[in-house]
Amino acid sequence: MAALLYRLGRLAFRRRWTVALVWAAVLAAVGLAGMTAPEAEEEPFSMPGIESQEAFDLMEERFPGAAADGATARVVFVSPNGEKVTATENKKAVEAAIAELGDGTQVASTVDPYESGAVSEDGSTAYTTVTYKVDAAGLTDASHSHLDESLEHARDSGLTVEAGGDAMADMGGPSGTAEAIGISVAAVVLLITFGSLAAAGLPLLTALIGVGISLFAITALAGPLGLADTTSTVAIMLGLAVGIDYALFIVSRYREERAKGRAPQEAVALATGTAGSAVVFAGLTVFIALAGLSVVGIPMLTEMGLGAAGAVVVGVLIALTLVPALLGFWPNATLTRKDRKAHRAGGTPRETRKVNGGTRWASFVLRRPLPVLLAAVAGLGALALPMTDLQLGMPGDEAMSTETTQRRAYDALAEGFGPGFNGPLTVVVDAKDTDDPKAAAETVSERIGDTEGVVSVSPAQFNESGDTAVFSVVPTTAPTDQETKDLVNTIRGDRPGIESEVGATFEVTGTTAMNIDISEKVQSALVPYLLVVVGLAVILLLVVFRSILVPLKAAAGFLLSVLASLGAVVVVFQQGHGADLLGVETTGPIMSLMPIFLVGIVFGLAMDYEVFLVSRMREAYVHGERPAQAVTSGFQHSARVVVAAALIMIAVFSGFIGDSDAMIKMIGFGLASAVLLDAFVVRMAIVPAVLALLGERAWWLPKWLDRILPRVDVEGEALTRPTEPEARPAEKDLTRA
Repeated sequence: MAALLYRLGRLAFRRRWTVALVWAAVLAAVGLAGMTAPEAEEEPFSMPGIESQEAFDLMEERFPGAAADGATARVVFVSPNGEKVTATENKKAVEAAIAELGDGTQVASTVDPYESGAVSEDGSTAYTTVTYKVDAAGLTDASHSHLDESLEHARDSGLTVEAGGDAMADMGGPSGTAEAIGISVAAVVLLITFGSLAAAGLPLLTALIGVGISLFAITALAGPLGLADTTSTVAIMLGLAVGIDYALFIVSRYREERAKGRAPQEAVALATGTAGSAVVFAGLTVFIALAGLSVVGIPMLTEMGLGAAGAVVVGVLIALTLVPALLGFWPNATLTRKDRKAHRAGGTPRETRKVNGGTRWASFVLRRPLPVLLAAVAGLGALALPMTDLQLGMPGDEAMSTETTQRRAYDALAEGFGPGFNGPLTVVVDAKDTDDPKAAAETVSERIGDTEGVVSVSPAQFNESGDTAVFSVVPTTAPTDQETKDLVNTIRGDRPGIESEVGATFEVTGTTAMNIDISEKVQSALVPYLLVVVGLAVILLLVVFRSILVPLKAAAGFLLSVLASLGAVVVVFQQGHGADLLGVETTGPIMSLMPIFLVGIVFGLAMDYEVFLVSRMREAYVHGERPAQAVTSGFQHSARVVVAAALIMIAVFSGFIGDSDAMIKMIGFGLASAVLLDAFVVRMAIVPAVLALLGERAWWLPKWLDRILPRVDVEGEALTRPTEPEARPAEKDLTRA
């Protein structure tokens, strides 16, 4: 591996114009394809293998043309000062508002609350549902503006008017604020780390090129493959983070080799052969973690995982080819000021094995490994304890800020009609094989209506064939309450007896039931996913480090950090401790996809730090250093760069904490805290402590396993002898920067 990448880096340096032009052509080609690609149609959310999705599919089959996926806006009217919405003036204002709402070009229908009975018992609140001909993604700016203007006109009458529903969702693309924050902080971190504008700018430039290629490619494929917007968002996030990190490691190793007196071409080749090997295997672990999301069986996660995995592959290829080529154009620009002065003076910089922060920290841990290990494990364990209280769900409007109309509409409906009104269940009765479908539907409705925890059941609505009925069930509790989940399980548990009585089948669906089913599916998929991803990564690390204990230690450390970060998410977003500091106004269940999403992304990134840090220790050990000395050497060369890489990741993810959307806050906080804990607690404390305690045993591998494992030479052992300066004719430094 090292020898192959050595030759690749050397070739990229020598053929730098060709390499640069090839990447420019790739960027131009995918850019043209992305800009000329037809706009992708928003695919409806789908979750195969759960009851609520099967019921929804049955509704679409039996009620054709019913626009089941059409966008809706639920507009709530609240009378002022204790008045009633049924009062003459208020009623006129409500009816005028409904008429104006119905004039929209994309509006399919509106409902009169006075005819449909959508008025609260105390007469203070009424609501209407505006149904559109298209889904939320298909709503035009004109439709959004018409809805907003209609609400403002209704408010002029003195009524409190709020609106919720998917038609109110912000359909604009990502603002780019989080990415801008991440890039800005990354630039500062790189500048401090390298002390050179060129060295700081090169990783940023190559990362942006990689992200551009990935984004345009996803845009071009979005139409044919039906990719969602979230695919590109996650690809940007991870492509930017790993693209900067991978280039950072190549540039850092290049500067190190130049400091040893090597000529630019040789230094580039060595950096690509050694640090490049770590980049390849780190990229493979990230790829495995992201591509492994496809085993969960959730289409949205599969798309997000594969899209981000593709962005990581592009980042690896750019780090191995474009970065060496750019170093060939400006071989001295990335060096420290002292080294540049030495080259301008015609001399050669002298390598100094100085004591830095990394060596001092490693020495501290090596002197007291057991206390450091126990303190780190105890701290992570304490943070992980709240995980035992983890409750999964899909927060809706109730999790939004009270400054939004969606949240105020949610609260008004809960106050006027009860908390369960915001999350009704939908029951689909398939009476195709019964003699009296209406009687069967009525019996099912009565039995469910008698269930404890049910407030009301709406009249059944039949399709044109008269063989399928649909009715709504309003629970007594809010959509995200545990009691609502228990109610759904109770109804489904009573189903066999009811179905045998009426001779028809029924299923429970609706947004609330869908969220409950998704949570259960994710929980059941988490363990198999962990086994697949961690198992493959352990095998990969076994090949890289030729050790049994180091990969197992890496996997155990990751599990500790991810459980601790999930515990931190529970503490803030579910239990509410410190929620005010992040602007979280309402606590509740953790987003269902959060744990598996966090595991997938953080596992890959955690293995990045493991490979980069421990590969330098392994390299030093293979080249003759004692285990403790090898740990110190690894920290001397890699600690500062790993810290910089982690700070960049944290900056990118922390930018999302400032988002107004509670779910985006949760993702940003979870990822930032996971990287923080993994990089600074696991990799910087637990890893050296464990290696110090194990000593020689850390690198033990059975002879029979050593014989069958492929040799990849990540340490660059094959390059050591021929690449010593005295063993190779000095190459002329043709370019001065």
